[in-house]
Amino acid sequence: MQRPDNFTIIIFGASGDLTKRKLIPALFDSFVQGLLPKDFAILGVSRTEFSDEEFKKHLAEGIEKYSERKDIDKDKIKDFIKTTYYQAIETANPEDYSKVKEKLFSIDKDCHTKNNYLFYLSTPPKLYSTVVESLDKQDLIKEKTKTGWRRVIVEKPFGYDLDSAKKLNKDLLAVLDESQIYRIDHYLGKETVQNLMVLRFSNGVFEPLWNQTHIERVEITSSESIGVEDRGGYYDTSGALRDMVQNHIMQVLAMVAMEPPAVFEANSIRNETLKVFQSLRAIKKSEVKDQVIRGQYTKAKVRGKELKGYREEKEVDPNSKTETFVALKLFIDNWRWGGTPFYIRSGKGLPTKVTEVVITFKSTPHKLFKDMKNNQLIIRIQPDEGILLNFGMKMPGNGFEIKDVGMDFHYNDLSDVYIPSAYERLLIDCMMGDATLYTRGDAVEACWKFVMPILDDWKEKSDSTIHGYPIGSWGPKEVEKLIEGVDDWRYPCKNLNSDNNYCEL
Repeated sequence: MQRPDNFTIIIFGASGDLTKRKLIPALFDSFVQGLLPKDFAILGVSRTEFSDEEFKKHLAEGIEKYSERKDIDKDKIKDFIKTTYYQAIETANPEDYSKVKEKLFSIDKDCHTKNNYLFYLSTPPKLYSTVVESLDKQDLIKEKTKTGWRRVIVEKPFGYDLDSAKKLNKDLLAVLDESQIYRIDHYLGKETVQNLMVLRFSNGVFEPLWNQTHIERVEITSSESIGVEDRGGYYDTSGALRDMVQNHIMQVLAMVAMEPPAVFEANSIRNETLKVFQSLRAIKKSEVKDQVIRGQYTKAKVRGKELKGYREEKEVDPNSKTETFVALKLFIDNWRWGGTPFYIRSGKGLPTKVTEVVITFKSTPHKLFKDMKNNQLIIRIQPDEGILLNFGMKMPGNGFEIKDVGMDFHYNDLSDVYIPSAYERLLIDCMMGDATLYTRGDAVEACWKFVMPILDDWKEKSDSTIHGYPIGSWGPKEVEKLIEGVDDWRYPCKNLNSDNNYCEL
């Protein structure tokens, strides 16, 4: 297997949770599998004062606690962190970046990393432009043919609204080429999301049916069983539409709805996902009340335990109208999907943590059997990752009683196959210069353009309805009205199965 060129990854915000919980464990797991080059280095940069040795110890603790590997060899950890360094700076002060430059030149000399730099921005979003501009002033970030490659990974959120997203893109492109910018959405690193393309485009049984002629509707659900916990301060300025729909769920939607790319490479695939976002039928402000339901969880007793409502959470405004649940009905106006409704829902404090796509096929032109249900293809992204196809079979005995049965595949059946974490996959892709699973700037802006009328309507109408729902339920009862004239939403359980049971916490 081809490995990346020698490189140094520079993580800004290196003392934070993301580095300890996700980034370093992902890099370590890649190291154990032999996916990293022989010579590489990690430079952590943030405001916290660490010596190199203190930083190494901090990272080792994170690997032992958060690595995806079941058996962790401590000698491997020692080998991995040998070339780990740290530099404390005031990230908002451009003058401090000269220290980063000096440290990098020293690392290049000691570790033979060939001046290839991967900058990872894990700082507060307000500092993204400052970091990039400050690195440019030190002549560290522009690519030059004789001094290695330069790539920048940007963590979400990519803006707070359309205007801020445009400004961020403008600031980044003032210094970088689009080909250098890797906007990371960890959902796209999940194996089952990637498998959506394989399922559709490599199997002749599915692609001919993947259109408005044969599909009645598409549901995408992304739910969490917990509340906001200690993120109330952040979440109260964000909400479910910004936090989940505008980015994660839109990316899944694009994988479901896109046209086959001409070739399997980054620009071709990203061109097709952009076309999906550009084809989304705008939801006018006058249509928001009919096509969008927002909710907020309230206190309830679950399994004998009293759980707090959203407005009682730490750092949340007691009169907050921030949505912890959102469901919407949308349409994609193109030849493949014209008239087919897509239903999206996402929320916190729901019965189970699950992300899945449900394709409901149209019924036969003439129903011979009264108990027949529409066939459904369920693509489970997390947990219990897999695929389930539901169809009707005759029950043994007299008459023609139909039972819904399922054929399923679970990724955990591949016990001898290592499934990389989302960050592990995406980091390796960036090192290899493969942007296929990263979001492009024009796609980010197109997604914001779609959700802005909804956000504006909520902002302008101070009396707009936000429905309460007891924590541990599937959201406001009003959400059932979105799906008219067809069956209810599918209520998924923790485990992928053929039942449409209502799962409780």
